[in-house]
Amino acid sequence: MLDLMPTARHAPAPDLWREEPATPDYERVRRIVSFISERWRDQPSLDEIAAHAGLSTTHVHHLFRRWCGLTPKDFLAAITLDNARALLADSASVLDTSYEVGLSGPGRLHDLFVTHEAMTPGEYKAGGAGLDMAYGFHPSPFGEAIVVATERGIAGLGFVDDGDRGHALADMRRRWPRASYREDAGATAAYARRIFEPALWRGDTPLRVVLIGTDFEIRVWQTLLRIPLGRATTYSGIASHIGRPSAARAVGAAVGKNPISFVVPCHRVLGRSGQLTGYHWGLTRKQAMLGWERGRIAG
Repeated sequence: MLDLMPTARHAPAPDLWREEPATPDYERVRRIVSFISERWRDQPSLDEIAAHAGLSTTHVHHLFRRWCGLTPKDFLAAITLDNARALLADSASVLDTSYEVGLSGPGRLHDLFVTHEAMTPGEYKAGGAGLDMAYGFHPSPFGEAIVVATERGIAGLGFVDDGDRGHALADMRRRWPRASYREDAGATAAYARRIFEPALWRGDTPLRVVLIGTDFEIRVWQTLLRIPLGRATTYSGIASHIGRPSAARAVGAAVGKNPISFVVPCHRVLGRSGQLTGYHWGLTRKQAMLGWERGRIAG
């Protein structure tokens, strides 16, 4: 964790810290640090941080940087990264067990009780020809989501950025260019509720997922489904578990192509040192997902 005390260059005289009331700037910084430290799981925006401090975003940015040596956004990222590293550090034995026996415990996103099937290589190579894809846009804890489903189950989950639904849909279409698509939020709403409402994560009504990819990609995605909630692994860790220890880069490419974000938890894959590496739907969203999941465990 970062040292949150001001540097000697910026710190008030020692007797001021002990004997006199805190300066207004110090008190403001203290409140900002406390707010971010307590709310990091929600990934608050600079506007939200500024509103809490009763200051403008510009004032907050410069004040915090002057006292702490980094921006509020960087501090938030550092706290999230610290938690990600801790999350990764205690994962090895848990992952080894869950990979081998499909362990289902109280802390797993797989407590969605996902049941999955893979389409044949021929169906994948056909680019989705003959598939009828229903899609709809729905609210989620991580911004508006697009859900894509076939008659066999959910096949796609992505997110809308900057209100551009067309881009989110195009991202799904390019994965299966020869499938037919129809907007039908009624057909996808139940999937969205099952995914984003933990109270509906029930074993007697499993969420059916359809994996559409190459054989190698499907092996990687099936492995992702075994990563417990509140845990993380690395690309090389996945490569080892699928018997391809030298294929970490190929694993990374497969993780990046995962079409069912969040449900197939590619956001739980970190760099070797615990770094939050690239994420198709943005690092901020990846941070928010990890924070949300840690919050579920803490709650």
